[in-house]
Amino acid sequence: MAEAQPLPDVTTPRFTHAAEAEAAVLAHLRDLAGGGIVALSGGGDSALLLSLAAEAWGPSRCLAVTSRSESLPEAELAAARAQAAAAGVEHVCLKGSELDIEAFRRNGPDRCFHCKDHLYGEMRALAKRRGLLHVVDGTNADDVGDHRPGLGAARVHHVTSPLLACGLTKVWVRALSRQRGLDSWDKPAEACLSSRFPYGTEVTREGLAKVEQAERALKALGFRIVRVRVHGDTARIEVPLDDLGALLAPGLREAATVGVRKAGFAYVAVDLDGFRSGSLNEPRPS
Repeated sequence: MAEAQPLPDVTTPRFTHAAEAEAAVLAHLRDLAGGGIVALSGGGDSALLLSLAAEAWGPSRCLAVTSRSESLPEAELAAARAQAAAAGVEHVCLKGSELDIEAFRRNGPDRCFHCKDHLYGEMRALAKRRGLLHVVDGTNADDVGDHRPGLGAARVHHVTSPLLACGLTKVWVRALSRQRGLDSWDKPAEACLSSRFPYGTEVTREGLAKVEQAERALKALGFRIVRVRVHGDTARIEVPLDDLGALLAPGLREAATVGVRKAGFAYVAVDLDGFRSGSLNEPRPS
């Protein structure tokens, strides 16, 4: 395997409108001549990248690829399929499971690296078979400061991040997505279901299914942003602070409890600090 490449040295451009941001990313993609694979997760970042790549490379030289794993909710797979269809691009689902990787199941702080290392390796092999030169992902400029071991795997496999390279933050991703008429322009960010387990807690097929069912039940009650964190038999629910009142209101509270317990949890707790992306990475009092 080739040696890992450093992250690009990005100075965020001061775009004055979405058209400038669009032109920057399209130019970057056109410089990646020969077409390629877009790692499509079903989220807003990769949906925007796919739309731009299909325009820059042409649909026949652009392939959308999604990993159909247990960590990907069914709703996100359905979203990815719809996004590829809207872009007029062929969509391929890789069938492998990250649960076959022992280092992933052990769920150390580098869990994401092992998943992405396997995924990007498969994408590179597929690109070679299809005669495509590049693999690109939807990492944006706001992602760099977070704990994301998967970025290391991207560098190892020479996966390019055009949104990051052009300095697009999430604000610009949303603005540009809206300008292009993408349904995902205001879609809440999602993380893979394995991120709901504290480090050191084994990630299992059964556990992932419980989390997906519990979060689906809560979203059916009207909560757009929700995480169900796993602590043994206890589900710790995170919703934005503005939604805490609704979650704890008579009627909804009981419905939420029933839905989460039906998923297989014995106890249901609500995190009074509200939703925080990556909250399981937060230091705990000793």
